[in-house]
Amino acid sequence: MKELIMALGLLLFIEGILYALFPSKMKIMLSKLNQISNSQLRYGGLLFAILGFIVIWYLKS
Repeated sequence: MKELIMALGLLLFIEGILYALFPSKMKIMLSKLNQISNSQLRYGGLLFAILGFIVIWYLKS
């Protein structure tokens, strides 16, 4: 459970740093999100989820 909380904290830290350092770029990136189809977002999310799982599995073994 401790690892999950640390992972969430790291996610929030990275997201916060991006918004703090590049606020205008993040606004542009978020506005472009509407132009991407749902299937592309789904495929990208699945790809990142699989990559994240592989990294976690590798580090835990």
